[in-house]
Amino acid sequence: MTGLNLVGDALWRRIERSVEKIEERLRRTVTALEQAGVPYAVVGGNAVRIWVAQVDETAVRATRDVDILIRPDDLAKVKSAMQAAGFSHRQTAGVDMFVETVDDSAKNAVHVVLGGQMVRPDDYEPNPDVEPFEQTDQFRTLPLEALVRMKLNSFRLKDKVHLLDMLGVGLIDDTWPARFPNVLAERLQGLIDNPDQ
Repeated sequence: MTGLNLVGDALWRRIERSVEKIEERLRRTVTALEQAGVPYAVVGGNAVRIWVAQVDETAVRATRDVDILIRPDDLAKVKSAMQAAGFSHRQTAGVDMFVETVDDSAKNAVHVVLGGQMVRPDDYEPNPDVEPFEQTDQFRTLPLEALVRMKLNSFRLKDKVHLLDMLGVGLIDDTWPARFPNVLAERLQGLIDNPDQ
């Protein structure tokens, strides 16, 4: 069995830096889009973090990438704005993304999510539009119900974890399934009934 290579301050600094990099990438992206006048909404793990932090900062979970919802017609403007901000465009498995260096992994990218389109063919419904949105002091994100609906629609393991985080701090509760169509309501009810699945 191999031991840890980094210990003490070096290990803590590496952990801190990993979080800082994501924050910097998010800020650079938001600044580029706002300066270009492109409507957007921060979605994914960063959006969940913002909502959860309003209730309980100790329940905030780190995320490793940045997800930005835009309108398909704005993709060319987004490419231009992001490239001007020092990012490179890449398309992997049909997903548009922006990386800071050519060697960057897709895990460290800014992922583009297109409003009004399906992410996967078996999704229940297309992504929402960027409006209406909620304005935080740092960026735009979706209203809570739209974000929850996106998470129920995707329903991958990380989406389930995000939903459980929101349930855990009381942002959503057992009254919420009634807000959604049957397929999505059943997914949420399943998490409510069996959070340890």
